[in-house]
Amino acid sequence: MEPSTVITVKPTRKVLCIEDEHFIGELYNRALTRAGYSVKIIVDGVEALKEAQSDTYDIILLDLMLPNLSGIEILRTLRDKTKTPNLHAKIVVTTNLEQREDIKTDIENQADGYVVKAELTPGELVDFLESIK
Repeated sequence: MEPSTVITVKPTRKVLCIEDEHFIGELYNRALTRAGYSVKIIVDGVEALKEAQSDTYDIILLDLMLPNLSGIEILRTLRDKTKTPNLHAKIVVTTNLEQREDIKTDIENQADGYVVKAELTPGELVDFLESIK
């Protein structure tokens, strides 16, 4: 009988990328897909909230400036246990906006990560997501 070989397969992590800038969404999609993630991109805030509440994602990348519903409103709804009782995804806020310190602190307290898009390459984003457990 031949010795068995054990192959460990890293499960694919699912990412919901809520981003209305097409170019940025495509950069993130390419980098994350190459790194083994499964990615879905949604540009509309209302549609994105419904998708995020489905609780089928491991990570949600959440832009703050979105059409029809802001990222801050989405974040608050996802963190409200009466509106989204079973969310398991980690939420990473992505923005290029300069925030007042009190608003930034409020967002950081509700999110699992906060990144400024202009300061992070797509490869660095992948590394950042790898560090989130």
